[in-house]
Amino acid sequence: MATANVMLIRAQKRREVVPALQQVLTEFGCLIMTRLGLHEAGDTCSDEGLIILHLIDDADEIKRFEDALSKLDGIKYKVVRI
Repeated sequence: MATANVMLIRAQKRREVVPALQQVLTEFGCLIMTRLGLHEAGDTCSDEGLIILHLIDDADEIKRFEDALSKLDGIKYKVVRI
């Protein structure tokens, strides 16, 4: 059975970092099986967001993805392998 890889990405100053983050997500789009984005909405749009990703089982490509994310300011991430 393949390993299940879930990545959590927390974006602070969401409106400022979204363009660079979106570019990285697009670059690694073939790695992403499922993407769920959460942020507070309503009268005021939250400046923090959470993205939950289900990734394919490719450790080398996930490492490259993590390296790209680590270069972005205001982004924290964690990969959970089950």
